[in-house]
Amino acid sequence: MTEQTSESKLLRLNKYLALNLAISRREADNLIAQQNVTINGKKATLGARFNDGDKITVDGKVVKGETIYEYIALHKPSGYVCSRKQQGDYPTIYELLPSTYHHLKPVGRLDRDSSGIILLTNDGDFAYHMTHPSFYKTKIYNVRLEDSLAPLHQQMISDYGVVLDDGPSKLQLEKMSQTDRKSWIVTMHEGRNRQIRRTFGSLGYTVKKLHRTNFGNYALGDIKAGEFKVINIH
Repeated sequence: MTEQTSESKLLRLNKYLALNLAISRREADNLIAQQNVTINGKKATLGARFNDGDKITVDGKVVKGETIYEYIALHKPSGYVCSRKQQGDYPTIYELLPSTYHHLKPVGRLDRDSSGIILLTNDGDFAYHMTHPSFYKTKIYNVRLEDSLAPLHQQMISDYGVVLDDGPSKLQLEKMSQTDRKSWIVTMHEGRNRQIRRTFGSLGYTVKKLHRTNFGNYALGDIKAGEFKVINIH
């Protein structure tokens, strides 16, 4: 009984690192496997547990916590970049957030010219499950093309897909109106770099506007451009 009670009070090292370093548990396991992590001065091993109060270091630096998981949904306007460093004259999304949220990391990306929902968190596992291809998170976009999409090209994208440099790309397309072939609702389950723009571009079309309304279970809803709200993932 005493041994079971003692074991239950031990903390999982990879979970602790993921929480306090805002990385996934897989990334935490990689740090441990590379022998970059110590518990009270001793090299940690995979599956290690520790007691509250033990000294945990990564690359010689003490890991302090405990961090509380935070999640926010931001309505990113076009013209902002999803990075901490400004790129040229373009501002970053962190200029839209109070400094208390500047430690959060974007879950995936929206390119500079795109707008819509982007999630930020310090939960590495959540970010991993939202972005890794194996989990097939649905993303929905409103897309406006410069020219009308030909029915043949609509069929190619929706039914067969088009071949890009990094593999085939297949998107679900739905017209926003029966009389307008420039505006489309695009649904996808991947998240490759600029995939929607490149897919239409491969057929000679220019995307004039790309706006993400949904990412997995999360919708932009009534969040105004440049504003955010705290979300509950449970």
